[in-house]
Amino acid sequence: MTPDRRRINRMAGQNWFVLTRSQLEESGVSDTWIRSQVDHRIWRRAYPGVYITHAGHPTWDTRVVAALAYAGKGAALSHATAGDWWFKNDATRAQRVSNTVEISVPARRTVIAQRGLRIHRRRSVPAVWEGRIAVTTAAETAVDLACRAKKEDDVVGVLTRALRVAEPADIRAAVAGRSRVRRRELLLDILTDATAGMESPLERHYHRDVEVDHGLPVSELQVREQLAGSRIRADCRYRRWQVRIELDGKLAHPGGRTDKDTWRDNAALLASREVTLRYRWTHVVGTPCRTAQQVVDALRLGGWKGQPRRCGRPGCQVH
Repeated sequence: MTPDRRRINRMAGQNWFVLTRSQLEESGVSDTWIRSQVDHRIWRRAYPGVYITHAGHPTWDTRVVAALAYAGKGAALSHATAGDWWFKNDATRAQRVSNTVEISVPARRTVIAQRGLRIHRRRSVPAVWEGRIAVTTAAETAVDLACRAKKEDDVVGVLTRALRVAEPADIRAAVAGRSRVRRRELLLDILTDATAGMESPLERHYHRDVEVDHGLPVSELQVREQLAGSRIRADCRYRRWQVRIELDGKLAHPGGRTDKDTWRDNAALLASREVTLRYRWTHVVGTPCRTAQQVVDALRLGGWKGQPRRCGRPGCQVH
């Protein structure tokens, strides 16, 4: 019996060019014919019993669909692969085709790991988005990745990306639904910050290490305005005292502004009463006390009568 290529191609085209042996057998295709497609490099064998029906380089979608087909019932993309699905656009995902595909399956099932495929056996597979590709929800994915993060800033970065597509309440529910969550308290704290408007780890550090630790007023976050015909944004604004803070999360600017430039320009702005202060990681994290003092100076120019406090870090001289 000659296989119906049109039917096979139609089936494959509806599933990102991925077919399983069982699907092919149901269509009357023999193992011998399948092997001939692979041997003649017309098809590619992705995993045992799973085939990509062309010999070209598979797209990200094709790779993950093949992995799900191999993993079988109850499988879902999870962890970093789910993060690619939720938190990256199509172009960015395409750059990650060499990465390992991560999949979660129910613990009762045994799925043999393959090259380029990492299997997570879980007693309770998190909630799955019921789309054409099975993937843990954005909220559950955020918790998976946050638990894996090595540093606090990495946790904040994960949640920053997640909150572009997931609601804080959904992520809180995902945390609450698990008996074991690494850094549970930190996750809930960061979600509280996120609902206040924070969008980056640097903003969190500024709020905690500069403002709170030194007894400064709490600024408004993410203020956008129309000035002189242009839309401008202040990451933090002390409206009453006419001070705005711009935070630059880039670690370095080759050939551009230096840290010394930033201190110099801020000092010039203070002298002219055009109080827009700009800081980078090295100012907020490396020298939070010096940064706090400069903010205090700016606030006082605007009429602030409060008294800052020393944070307890060695050498803090805020006054």
